[in-house]
Amino acid sequence: MNSKLLGIALLLGSPLFAQLDLTGIWSPVFHEDQPERIPGPELADFLGLPINPAARQWALAWDPSRLTATEHQCQVHTVAYMYRGPLLLRVWEERDPQTQDLIAIRQYISNYEQHRTIYMDGRPHPPEYAAHTWMGFSTGKWEGNILTVSTTHIKQGWHRRNGLPSSDRITLVEHFIRHADHLTHVTVVTDPEYLTEPLIKSQDFTLNVSVAGLGTGGITTGWLYPCEYVEELPGRSRSDVQSYMPGENPFASEFAKGHKLPVAAAMGGAETMYPEYRKKLQ
Repeated sequence: MNSKLLGIALLLGSPLFAQLDLTGIWSPVFHEDQPERIPGPELADFLGLPINPAARQWALAWDPSRLTATEHQCQVHTVAYMYRGPLLLRVWEERDPQTQDLIAIRQYISNYEQHRTIYMDGRPHPPEYAAHTWMGFSTGKWEGNILTVSTTHIKQGWHRRNGLPSSDRITLVEHFIRHADHLTHVTVVTDPEYLTEPLIKSQDFTLNVSVAGLGTGGITTGWLYPCEYVEELPGRSRSDVQSYMPGENPFASEFAKGHKLPVAAAMGGAETMYPEYRKKLQ
């Protein structure tokens, strides 16, 4: 084989040709974890989550009326939770105009109108003391036809929208897997403050070809998130923090009793994730 043919063979066998095109508009499918993702999880439902006592204590101290405080009304989901919601996802590429090398994969997430950049050019993550943001700092690489993304520098948020906190020390690994017009998104969150094991979730999207014209003169409301701060509870002091003291949460056993579960199981922890936990309850 001469050098020219050898070069062509090497190019055809390179990972470049295994990469899939993720660009387009994607709509979520809610056949998985729908109660948690749309109406929201029930209070004191921590079942099957690998939380530690600190996370449990935080969550039991959390009063849902805290969301009426102005500083919380428009609080953004962090990147580790964002894809669980009712969003439209637009994906496009940024390439070098001369070499056409892939610099970054860009995303616009309609929920909270978030812009995300996944750098694909091999740059390092910033030092630990760099600013933390809702979307964090992300770098990606192709592993065959799977896009794997590593994200650091994420703000404090939540692992579940019923008070379970996530710290600003979490790291996120994602896998974007496309099969035809179906996209599976897998997240693996490590949190040294509030989790004893990695927390793994997944959600699915379908390619949406019917809204390609949005933002070009067509309907744009699906892409916007016009959240405004309002005074929901007039007369409340700004110094008030809606919370429960230890042992005073009136909803601590509501989920467990409503579903005929042991309260200890509803309080979560890594062991509640596995079938062997039934033997302990017996």
